[in-house]
Amino acid sequence: MTTSIAPADSRRHELAAFLRSRRERISPEQVGLPQTGRRRTPGLRREEVAQLAAVGVTWYTWLEQARNIQVSSQVLDSVARTLLLDRNERAHLFALAGSEDPAPVVDCLTITPAIRVLLNQLEPMPTAVLNSRYDILAYNRAYTRIAGDLDAMPFEDRNVMWLAFTDSYFSSLLVDRERAREAIVARFRAAMADHSAERVWTALLDRLRNASPDFEAVWARHEVEGPGNGLKRFLFPGTGILRFDYTNLWLGPRPNTRLVTYTPYDDETRQRWEQLNASP
Repeated sequence: MTTSIAPADSRRHELAAFLRSRRERISPEQVGLPQTGRRRTPGLRREEVAQLAAVGVTWYTWLEQARNIQVSSQVLDSVARTLLLDRNERAHLFALAGSEDPAPVVDCLTITPAIRVLLNQLEPMPTAVLNSRYDILAYNRAYTRIAGDLDAMPFEDRNVMWLAFTDSYFSSLLVDRERAREAIVARFRAAMADHSAERVWTALLDRLRNASPDFEAVWARHEVEGPGNGLKRFLFPGTGILRFDYTNLWLGPRPNTRLVTYTPYDDETRQRWEQLNASP
């Protein structure tokens, strides 16, 4: 008969093993400690980690023994720095501890020349690079036909949510505006769960809530939705309703920064879009 282990117990044991493995790989010299003769175990001693992290020796020992103790995010931050964890190891540590990272490493995508070539090659399909906050990081000429003159906007306004909830050209074109707004906010809320301590996220949220009662009303519903593809309809003056499939192509190992491209849904849209793009 096998004995089942509760998920919380399993995670504590995994955390203990992870801490031991990281501690044992660090030499005293790496953290500025003098070498004091032969050591029975490789790497740092528990008391040395506790000293460097400014935590109690007993507390840290219990942590490596998988004891059921309270672990604050501030103490984990100190331990992560002491053990010289890289960004992936740090994220793993906080995930195992079930704690929110007080100083998360923010992904910073560089819009490479290759991405800019791709944007240009996808003309005349509207294409842009967005992050999970819906900031518009890069775009091609065709995308400005649905989003407006982005070059003339300050960077903080180049955000799909901001354009959807303010008096913008993009908002004026959206046919199914209410549903589009609901989906954007639900996806933003889901993404923000991993970034709630980051000022750049909370500042955007505050700005939207202050600027738009409609956003405030949708935000208050607490709906969440995962990222996905779909159909959008735009009403262009003098051209009519055009239908586009939009597709997210992720630019990294996590669903964060992505290439969003709009392809004509039907032949009528394709023909009208080609005519629209042929004009200056």
